[in-house]
Amino acid sequence: MTVAPSRKLLRVLGIGFGIAILVGNTIGSGILRNPGVVAGHLPSVTLFLGVWIAGGVYALLGSNAVAEVAAMTSESGGYTVFVRRGLGPYFGFVVGWSDWLSTCTSASAAAIVIAESVNFLLHGYQLSAPLVAATVLLGFTLVQWRGVRSASTAQNLTTILKALAFLAFIAICFAWSGTPEPSVASPIVPQGKALFVALVLAFQAVIFTYDGWVGPAYFAGELEDPARQLPRSIFGGVLAVITIYLLMNFALLHVLPIERLANNEFAAGSVAAIVFGPNGEAILRVLVILALLSAINAYLLMGSRTFFALSHATGFRAGGNVNHGGTPQVALLASAVIATAFVLTGSYERVIAVTAFLFVANYVFTYLSLFALRLREPDTIRPYRAWGHPWSTGLILLISVGLLFGALVADPWNSIASIVLLLVSYPIFRFLLRGQAASVPGDRSP
Repeated sequence: MTVAPSRKLLRVLGIGFGIAILVGNTIGSGILRNPGVVAGHLPSVTLFLGVWIAGGVYALLGSNAVAEVAAMTSESGGYTVFVRRGLGPYFGFVVGWSDWLSTCTSASAAAIVIAESVNFLLHGYQLSAPLVAATVLLGFTLVQWRGVRSASTAQNLTTILKALAFLAFIAICFAWSGTPEPSVASPIVPQGKALFVALVLAFQAVIFTYDGWVGPAYFAGELEDPARQLPRSIFGGVLAVITIYLLMNFALLHVLPIERLANNEFAAGSVAAIVFGPNGEAILRVLVILALLSAINAYLLMGSRTFFALSHATGFRAGGNVNHGGTPQVALLASAVIATAFVLTGSYERVIAVTAFLFVANYVFTYLSLFALRLREPDTIRPYRAWGHPWSTGLILLISVGLLFGALVADPWNSIASIVLLLVSYPIFRFLLRGQAASVPGDRSP
């Protein structure tokens, strides 16, 4: 049946898509690289595995808060929607703008990594990496342009391929029975204050690897039954990610002792070289490509929904246009064009560095929004209520504030640039709202 062009998104997505978008958006090259970083800070199997478990608990606590605010708003757009409702139009704009930029740059970075992996597999037949990356972005844009059902199918298939590839790699590592790598001098496990610093740095690396669990919230207005499906998608997806991450780390430790894992810049690559021999790097490159294909599709989907929500909030009517297939076409085009421009100019790394601080701040704004909405709208129907609030939300808020300070200390210049971006955005926000309503129009149906 042909659906007439509309300014409304379509409620056609289900739990399967919600889990696929979370897993696809979260699991990328980070889990292939960061175990070595974490082991370098904490060269103890117990501490190493413990911080990965703690990261999973952090993601579950964050999901607990996000599930409430996302389910009660039931709008597509992610952070910008519930932060706008909880903290006001300006904070919603800042969060949405920085979120949109960082999502576009994430798509650019993933596309470049795919292009580099393709060139490696071609064995000397080198293609232009920016051109290959731009082609990948164009391909997913065309798939999504057809409609949300087409985009959903692509997300489901690429995520299933990714999960199967990771599980196969993990199973082969566990089945390996060769001679372990010769041990090296055991690095000293830090003590006292040094241990606290090491735990903080390791936890930051783990949290960045887990980032992406808010993914289903970007599509709250397109789920058939967001009250039931959104919490289940979030928690189901987070548990799937935790399972894969823990299995991956156990598999790495099965092949490499913690001493060899520590400070290894590409832990999974070293393991693949041991298990698969000369073909190890080629096999790992295929795994990287499969991991990032679903991530790119997810980034473009999420970026277009963020732009769509921002357009409604600032009165940019064209940005709210939706085609007959349920795709916010102008929002998708804007996201794809920006992502491609970052690829062709090579500027995505700088933008990622500047927006990294605001990426952590999005967590803080989200948890503050939950507190604000509980105080200001106590009688609003909440399909899901955060378990243990205010204590659970307060704990995750304190941890997130600590991560903000950690980011400021670890990367002061880019963090300061982020704060400047926050300040200068206010006059831009006022300009965009001139002559327009400062909030989304009353019709909040998808």
